[in-house]
Amino acid sequence: MKRLLALLMSLSMLLAAKGADADTTIYFVNIYAGPEIFELDGHAAIVVDIKGQPSRSYNFGVFDFDAPNFVYRFVKGETDYMAVEWPTEPFLYPYHEQGRRVVAHELNFDSRQKARLVEALRRNVRPENAVYRYNYVKDNCATRPLRVVELAACDTVLLAPAPFEAQSLLRPTFRNVMRAHHVRYPWYQFGIDLALGSGIDYTIDRRELAFTPVELDGMLAGATVGGKPLVKATHVLCDTDPFNAELAPTPWYMTPLAVFCLFFAVSALLTLRDIRRRRVTRWFDAVLFACVGITGLVLTFLIFVSVHEATSPNWLYVWLNPLALAVPALIWIKKAKNTLICYQIANFAVLTALLAIWYFLPQSANPAFLPLLGAEMMRSASYVYINKRLSLSE
Repeated sequence: MKRLLALLMSLSMLLAAKGADADTTIYFVNIYAGPEIFELDGHAAIVVDIKGQPSRSYNFGVFDFDAPNFVYRFVKGETDYMAVEWPTEPFLYPYHEQGRRVVAHELNFDSRQKARLVEALRRNVRPENAVYRYNYVKDNCATRPLRVVELAACDTVLLAPAPFEAQSLLRPTFRNVMRAHHVRYPWYQFGIDLALGSGIDYTIDRRELAFTPVELDGMLAGATVGGKPLVKATHVLCDTDPFNAELAPTPWYMTPLAVFCLFFAVSALLTLRDIRRRRVTRWFDAVLFACVGITGLVLTFLIFVSVHEATSPNWLYVWLNPLALAVPALIWIKKAKNTLICYQIANFAVLTALLAIWYFLPQSANPAFLPLLGAEMMRSASYVYINKRLSLSE
C-alpha cells in the first residue's frame, strides 16, 4: 500500500510538472539605463506567467529610502535591499513611461526547472528571506536573479561574450565598465573614482561583468546551461535606443577635467602674483587645503568605518587626508609659520612621489585628479619658497 501511494504521488507530481511546463513561461527581464545616477547600469527582474493567474515579477533591487538613517547606513555600507513580488504590468509601466529599453529573455527550462525556479523565487520574497546585504558589484539586482536561475537549473550558466568584449575593451575592470556606462555623467564617475579604491581595478571575467544588467542582457541571448541554450526566445518589450532615457551629455566645459584645469590655471596665475608680491594669498590656501582635508575626512570614514568592500585600500588617501586641515588652522598664526613650512615641504615631497609611482599602482586615477593635485603641489611649493625667501631677506 505504501509503495502504491508513493507511485501515485510521483505520478501526480509528474503530471503537474507537465502541466506547469505547458502553462508556465518565465522571462529574465533586463531594463536599460534611466536618467537617475542609480539607474545608469540598468535593472533586472524575473517575470513568471502562469496560465490563469496574473503575471508576477520578482525584483531584487528594492530599497526603502525612508528607512531610519538610510543615507548614513548606505554610506557606511549597510546597504540592505529587498526582494519583492509585484504584478508585472505596474512593475514595467514606469520603464515604458521613461522610454527605457526593456528586453525579456524567455528561459528554455523544462517543467522541473520551472517549478524549482518558481519555488525559489517565492521563497526569496518571504519576509524572513527578503532583505539582503546589497553589494554594488558582487551581489545586486542582476547577480541575484542569475544565481536563482542557476539554482533552479542545478548547473552553472555559461554566459556568451559581452558587448564590451566584442568591442575589445582595453582592460575590463569594474571601474572601466562603470566609466563606459557613466560617460554622460562625468561628475558621478568622478565621485566613484574618489570613493572607491583599488578593489574595483582588477581584470574581471565574463561572469563578474554581469554585475551590470545592461551587459548581462547582451550575454544572456547566447548563454548555455547544462549543455543547452538558456534562452528559448528573446522579446524586446520596449524597443528604444539603449541611451534614450539618459540625460543629455554634460558639456565638455562643465566636466570635472575642464573645471579643474581652469582651477589649475587660476592657481598658477595667483601663485605668480604671490611670488612677485612676496606674499602668500592665505585665504586661497586655507580654502584649498580645507577642501582637501574635508575630503580626507570622508575617505577616512569610507576606509576605516564603512564596510563597503571596494572603499579600501584607496591610494588617494596618500593625497586626500585630514592632515591637510593643518593649513587652514595654522596659516593665520605667525608663530606656526615654521611648522607649516615643514608640513608643506613634506606634502610636496609626498605628492611628487605619488605622481612618480602612480602608473605602477593598482588603482586607476580619474584624469581630473591631475590638475587638482598639481594645484596643491604648486601652492605647497610657493608657500615654502616665499617664506624662505622672506626669511633670507630679513
